[in-house]
Amino acid sequence: MTHFESDYNNGAHAAVLQHLIETNDERTQSYGDDHFSGHARELIRKACHAPESDIYFLAGGTQTNATILDSILEPFEGVLCCETAHINVHESGAVEATGHKVIAVRPLDCKAGSVQDGKLHNADLRAWLDAYFADETAEHMVRPGAVYITFPTELGTLYSLSELQTLRRTCDDFGLLLYVDGARLAYGLAASPDVDLPSLARLADVFYIGGTKCGALCGEAVVFPHGNAPTHMLSRIKRHGALLAKSRVVGVQFEALFTDDLYLNIGRQAIRQAIRLREMFVNDYGFKLYIDSPTNQQFFIIPDADVERLCRKAGFETWCKIDEDQTAFRFVTSWATTDEEIESLNKKQ
Repeated sequence: MTHFESDYNNGAHAAVLQHLIETNDERTQSYGDDHFSGHARELIRKACHAPESDIYFLAGGTQTNATILDSILEPFEGVLCCETAHINVHESGAVEATGHKVIAVRPLDCKAGSVQDGKLHNADLRAWLDAYFADETAEHMVRPGAVYITFPTELGTLYSLSELQTLRRTCDDFGLLLYVDGARLAYGLAASPDVDLPSLARLADVFYIGGTKCGALCGEAVVFPHGNAPTHMLSRIKRHGALLAKSRVVGVQFEALFTDDLYLNIGRQAIRQAIRLREMFVNDYGFKLYIDSPTNQQFFIIPDADVERLCRKAGFETWCKIDEDQTAFRFVTSWATTDEEIESLNKKQ
């Protein structure tokens, strides 16, 4: 059985594991003060062209989102996002549990049964903000304090550099912080024609570089690119139970991921396999795309008559019902996806 359910259903890249083994016997300081974490921070700063960055290592994505948003928002503030955002749909109310409302911005042109592209569009965001600040009772409502987007989105789509720049201008116009969830950042960077780490560092107030889904056993690197971390950030992280005593476990992994372009190469490998899968399903099987995704998440509309046969070959995720005869499914490649795994889905086999 080949597994395409997610990009975190495997272990870690061999180079990451090897570096953990090589450094295992060395004694270091705890709580991020080890020299492995220090070197990893320097490598990330260099890759981002952001020498003043404040960087913190956390264990997982939901933990990171809840911790960072609670740290950058005032107690009476909420965070704006699109309806399909991870914090709005798949984090069990983690952000709300910190006391901050997640405010989903509904698309202006949303029609019943339409397929959204997973993006927070600037026109929708600005329209929401204009309406909020025009309301005489705004002081009685949850005040927007930040904008949350993912790169890539939950539907595998990408923001262009121009779209990010426009969102940045809107955030500046309304005094909002821009936070980018980069759980799958390696795959977004590999597929994007014009967004890279330096541009993200230039445009975002805070973002994180995902490791869990991108070659690490666990771990995310939070980057405040302008040296703009909130005061006492370490205490804030610990208050959320997110401060790793053995922080070197994540630091060592990011040291490996940011050596010899491994992080970007991991992304490129997953994109190559996703393209192969897409071409096979569209050209050989005749499946239609549910959404046009350039990244490692691929969505196909599959006739129900073909599903059982595919289920015998691979695991994948049901996305939504299209009609009485067809369903949309998600297939996810990763750094670990092999040629043999893609070939196992060949129609002729």
